[in-house]
Amino acid sequence: MAIKTYKPYTPSRRFMSGLDSSDITAKPSVSKLLVRVKASAGRNNNGRITSRHREAGAKKLYRIIDFKRNKFGVEGRVATVEYDPYRNCRIALVNYTDGDKRYILQADGMKVGDKVQAAESGLDIVTGNAMKLKSIPVGTIIHNIEMKPGKGGQIARSAGGYAQLMGREGKYTIVRLPSSEVRYILSECMATIGMVGNADFFNRTIGKAGRARHMGIRPQTRGSAMNPIDHPHGGGEGKSNGHRPPVSPWGQQCKGLKTRKKSKPSSKYIITRRKKGVR
Repeated sequence: MAIKTYKPYTPSRRFMSGLDSSDITAKPSVSKLLVRVKASAGRNNNGRITSRHREAGAKKLYRIIDFKRNKFGVEGRVATVEYDPYRNCRIALVNYTDGDKRYILQADGMKVGDKVQAAESGLDIVTGNAMKLKSIPVGTIIHNIEMKPGKGGQIARSAGGYAQLMGREGKYTIVRLPSSEVRYILSECMATIGMVGNADFFNRTIGKAGRARHMGIRPQTRGSAMNPIDHPHGGGEGKSNGHRPPVSPWGQQCKGLKTRKKSKPSSKYIITRRKKGVR
């Protein structure tokens, strides 16, 4: 995967960059794995905006991804590598020997023709294979990790994401997450070998407002450009620094304020908190 730049025939084109799509081998062809999802544009069931600066963006179909990887004992072969408009990594269409077809996240290095399989244990440590944490060797790089057995992968699913299996303690496995947090996860949970592909996604430059609008991102006005009645940073003679630490329009601190509930049930499974500044 590489970053491509463009000839600057317009000012915005000069700094724009995108992803090389040479790794994409086909367009969607399995209609049962495509679903039309109604865009909420940041609004709740009452039609009120609950997430600002959102819009529908370009029309797109949702791809049904197999996050559970529960097709045990059936070998599959990667048929295509495809683009997914709902996520920043590529997806792979896997054709299983029993005729079933499913999408999975494309792991780094996975290509057309590769064989993948899922099982509780006993598989080779090969990129794309999925097993329970209790069967994966310590030190292995993994992604698409479950937090509850059978629920489907919830951790390390974005482009370039991965976690590392650090050890075991009783019925739990110790995993270091992408955020540098170290925590316990039940050893009965499934995980996939390798890291998620398309790691260069975060190195691209949007370059112009039009691309952001296609992605469903609306313009955002600085609080310091508003009136005092509209934002805590508003008002003042000429340009100002906001007169106070950065806050939301409702006065909540927006840089460094911890919002996690101390009584959250999963807190007892965290061994080491994430480090500041880690994405």
